[in-house]
Amino acid sequence: MIEVKNIHKSFGDAKILKGISTTFDKGKTNLIIGQSGSGKTVFLKTLLGLFTPDQGTISYDGKDYSDLTSDEKSELRAKMGMVFQGSALFDSMTIAENVKFPLRMFTKQSKSEMEDRVDLVLKRVNLDDAHNKLPSEASGGMQKRVAIARAIVNQPKYLFCDEPNSGLDPRTATVIDNLIQEITQEYDITTIINTHDMNSVMEIGEKIVFLKDGLKEWEGTNKNIFKTDNEAVTGFVYSSDLFKRVQKMYLDEDL
Repeated sequence: MIEVKNIHKSFGDAKILKGISTTFDKGKTNLIIGQSGSGKTVFLKTLLGLFTPDQGTISYDGKDYSDLTSDEKSELRAKMGMVFQGSALFDSMTIAENVKFPLRMFTKQSKSEMEDRVDLVLKRVNLDDAHNKLPSEASGGMQKRVAIARAIVNQPKYLFCDEPNSGLDPRTATVIDNLIQEITQEYDITTIINTHDMNSVMEIGEKIVFLKDGLKEWEGTNKNIFKTDNEAVTGFVYSSDLFKRVQKMYLDEDL
């Protein structure tokens, strides 16, 4: 679990995060949503430890990050997996080498132990026969699955995903959403996903934090997001491509 209390973050005179408090439970897919400029990316990077908050605390399973020693912070970062928006695979490495990279960086496993772990996670994301391919030989959906395999190869306690469905068609995006949710539940990981995709919200939004202008405007689940009377949330939901497609579908049926 990650607990956030009164987080503030500014860059110069620009106040980006303005006192956010929430919790992200393990074993659940926790989503951060909001319009561009709402503070989602800065919030995610602050949770990752890439930015230091100006005020407030972030606790990982009850341990306040600011109280940790340098060695303890390094140990914590090694327990974090990250799926980047553009997958961020190394073009010159094979898929297996990409997935193995965190093991080489953060563990002292033997070559055979690393290879066994790579085999296991590639099998888990249904890429059993992709070891020797280069990223350029893989589709966008395959590259996302490689990125997920690399993120979980080191058995993280915390998984962060930045727009994991960016650039994917709706069907492939749903596959990636479901895979992230399955892995979260199987390994009991605290997963936090930064997204603007309402398909993801409706598919896997077990906990949703909606940001607006650096504030937590609303939080809840995908089961009650359509029931809220919060105008900022309804404006975001009803302006989404998903809502427009559903609305058009019903209108077409009435014609």
